[in-house]
Amino acid sequence: MANYNKVMLMGNLTRDPQLSYTPNQTAVVDFGLAVNRKWKGQDGSQRDETCFVDCTAFGRQAETINKYLSKGRPVFVEGRLTFDSWTGQDGTKRNKLKVTVENFQFLPDGGGSGRGQQGPDAGGSQAPPQGGEGEDDIPF
Repeated sequence: MANYNKVMLMGNLTRDPQLSYTPNQTAVVDFGLAVNRKWKGQDGSQRDETCFVDCTAFGRQAETINKYLSKGRPVFVEGRLTFDSWTGQDGTKRNKLKVTVENFQFLPDGGGSGRGQQGPDAGGSQAPPQGGEGEDDIPF
């Protein structure tokens, strides 16, 4: 039986990214993503639903996300679902699914084209347009 694990999400950061390093000095960043869905109900009323997703990125992508993204900023992420399991402080077994980011792209913040946006702490330097594949590699 074939297996496939691919996630594509577009949303806004729910909190500032939190950067840390593994013992072998690999960068790790954790951030939350809010993905909104709007639809019209059977009664014609506008409905909203928000899905909150925890995400983790590693290496250079982690450092770039930490440098240029902050709470409220939009981002597109591609990755895979990862299952985390741990024992809580009260001794109960806990688990959750999260997304391990394999690729991402910065998105326009509503008021610009997205290219050349300034990061929140970039000090006047321009944020790279995306993290991962080049713009010419996108099939659409």
